[in-house]
This record gives sequence, C-alpha cells and structure tokens, in this order.
Amino acid sequence: MEQMQFGYIGINYKDAKIKIRNKVSFTDNQKIDFLQKVGKSGIDQCMILSTCNRSELFFFFREEKQLEDLRSLYAARVPEIKNASYLKISFGVEAMEYLFRIAAGLESLVLGEDQILGQVKEAQEFSRTLGYGGKEINRVVRDAVTCAKKIKSRFKISENPLSVSSIGIRQVDQIYGIKGKQVLVIGSGSMAVLAIRYLYEYKAGKVTVCSRTLAHAKELLTDFPDLFTVPYEQRYQEIEKSDIVISATASPHLVIRRESIKLTHKMVFLDLALPRDIDERLREEPLVHLLDLDTMEQIAAENQAQRIQLTKISREWIKEAVKETQQWLSGSRVDATIESLQQKCDLIVEDSYSYLNRKMDLGVREQKLLRKILKASLHRLLREPILELKQLESKERQEEYQKVVEELFHI
Repeated sequence: MEQMQFGYIGINYKDAKIKIRNKVSFTDNQKIDFLQKVGKSGIDQCMILSTCNRSELFFFFREEKQLEDLRSLYAARVPEIKNASYLKISFGVEAMEYLFRIAAGLESLVLGEDQILGQVKEAQEFSRTLGYGGKEINRVVRDAVTCAKKIKSRFKISENPLSVSSIGIRQVDQIYGIKGKQVLVIGSGSMAVLAIRYLYEYKAGKVTVCSRTLAHAKELLTDFPDLFTVPYEQRYQEIEKSDIVISATASPHLVIRRESIKLTHKMVFLDLALPRDIDERLREEPLVHLLDLDTMEQIAAENQAQRIQLTKISREWIKEAVKETQQWLSGSRVDATIESLQQKCDLIVEDSYSYLNRKMDLGVREQKLLRKILKASLHRLLREPILELKQLESKERQEEYQKVVEELFHI
C-alpha cells in the first residue's frame, strides 16, 4: 500500500464569486453526509473548512484514485463546477503550507484577521468527533494552529486596522483619550453604528446619537441600551457639551458649520462622511483637532502595506514550521513497524522473565526489578536503529530499511 499524503480540494473567495461559494458551502448535516461518503472511498482522515469565504477539504490519501474520487464527490454537489478553473487541488508541502497560511489569516479577505483560527479549530473538532480526525491530520492542524498563534503574537498583523472607522476611533483615542469622555455621534447608519461599537470598546463615557430620523436612532438602543438620543435639530447644543464629535451621515451638505458652534474647551472632531459633514474651517481653531477621511484612508493604505510586508515574513516562518511537521509525518510512516518491533521485544522480555523466574527463587521486589532490567536492556538495543529509521528523510530509503527490519525480525 502507498504511503499517505496530505491533500487539499476546494473553492475560495479569490477564484469563485459568492453565488458559487453559497452553492458549495456545507451545513453541519451536509458535512456529516459528505464525510460518510468520503469514508466509503477509503479516506479516513478528512476536515471540512466551510465559511462564507471558502469551502475546502483537507485530508490524507494513499492512492491517486482516492484523490480523484474525493474530487468527484466534491464536484457532484454542484455539477457546474466539475471542470471549473476555480476548483483547486494540491497535495504535499503545497497543501500543508496553504493550511498553515489559512490558520494565520494570511489567506483571508481581511489580511491577518483572527476569526479564521477559531474556525479551523472548530472544523477539526467536528471531524474528530465524527471519527475522521486521525493522528496525522490532528497533528498537522495542531501544528498549523500553533504556528498561527506564534505569528499573531510576534507580528500582531491584525492590530493594524484597515477600516476607516476603527482607524478613526483609534486616532481619536491617541490624540485625546476616549475613556470617560462625552461623545456625540451624528448619524445612525452602518458607519455610525460601527463607530459606536468601537467607542464602547474604548470605554467612552456618555455616548449620544442624533439623526435626522430620531426613530432610526432609537432603534440602536436594542444593541446599545446605555445610548442617549437627541433630535437632529439639537445637535449644536449637544456639540458644545461634548468632548468628541463623530459625524457619519449621508448628507450632501455640511451638517456641522463653524459659525454655529461656540468653542469653550478642547475638542476632537472625526468626519467619517463623504462628502464631508464637518466644516473644514474648524481645522484652524486652536481648541479643535479635526480628522477626516483623507487622513484615515492614508493610514489604512499604510497599514495594508505593513500587513503585506509582515505577511511575507510570516510565510517564511510557515515554511520552517511545515518542514518540522513533514519530518514528524516522515517518522510516523514507520510507526507501525516500530510498534510491531516493540511488541516483539515485550514478548521476548516476558518469555525470558518467565523462564528466569521459574529457575530462581525471587521475591516480589526482585521480580519487578528483573522485568524492568530485561525490558530496558532490550529496548536500549533497539533505540538507535529506531531513531535512525524515523529520521531518514528519503521516503524510498525509509521504505527500504523498513522492509529489511520487517524481514529480519519476522514482523
């Protein structure tokens, strides 16, 4: 029988549009049914990673026919993808490095994001629960997760935000500090909601929202019960009481004009709207620090460039980590032979111990000591050959040595 190889089959956001990805995604019930079919094809180690951006299989196979059978099973779920260019297949080091990059967030739509790591762990736990997570694939996934954690800890790729909202809030915090501050958010759309979420993460004090549609603003209380709301017409009165003002409306005109504000204390204004919401003349005021989309987009571009650079370094870490996993897998190929050899040693130990125990008058302590000495001596004899066998990098030489050992020891 041929040695096992690590393989990959799947579709992801880089090559397939969401319409196709939706068709090939797996529910939990579909995963169970599919894994049962996979098992019938002779593959007993398989993990299904299915998210909104990818639908991918990672597995061990022994024969090329098994690879083709698995490809056919996958393609049969959506007939039009059978010969599609976006259905990818790889195996060996290439497939393994790809899984390691996925776990580290290097293959994600948002480069370096953290959520995928948990999804990889959940996928493997699901397969293991159903009996499709054998020793080899468990080790590969565990090594991928360990490597991902080291990369995230060392390079902190995801800590350089890419969304203008998160960048804006971080800039406000660096300039003025958000914790305990009184904040006014003008607008109640998706950008404003995201800003509110970040404000609470930074432990803002009183957060007030005003919107042209007050009812829409009050709907936010479901997610943010500590939020205050005021009518849009009262925005200037509220601005003068605030430390931080964030505007994110869809208005075609300015919603905050310089001449309508009485400045009495230091303030930070964050304009997340396009076109602008906040009068640029406020930039000239010594008590005001005004941030706008131009600044945020520049920082986002710089952060993206930094993430890309860190990704290149991380890929080199992954190559080294995969080499170590490959060495372990290479050693594991002879585990069955080594186990048989050790079992034969244990049998010889028991035979020798039984003979000596019958010939000698030994107490309980001496009997235990005799058994331990016999076992340690025999296993010591095998230690170096076993280590040499596991460390052979050449698959062909390993198989050759394995065959010799099996013939010499009749195992």
